[in-house]
Amino acid sequence: MSLQMVCAVLVLVAALAVLYRVIVGPTALDRVMAVNVIGTKTIVLLALIGFIYGRPEMFLDIALVYALINFIATIAVLRYLEGLARRRLERGEPEAGAVP
Repeated sequence: MSLQMVCAVLVLVAALAVLYRVIVGPTALDRVMAVNVIGTKTIVLLALIGFIYGRPEMFLDIALVYALINFIATIAVLRYLEGLARRRLERGEPEAGAVP
């Protein structure tokens, strides 16, 4: 087993460990950050797969596109949650820490 395969397995195990935070939460921000961390680990995994197959140039391009999509999606979800919190405060509702 090569060093790249060992690193890929370790990154996959770390991503699975973060999956617990996605499921349990406790807040929406915790879940968003956990999904972002899983996306980052996926980018590293794509780069490692590129080196394992001997074609890093192709897989690194895919990883860069995925990184941009991950970043934009995270910003979009956080802005949406910010808008929800702002509307709740305008209506006088108490702040909700957990997602219903």
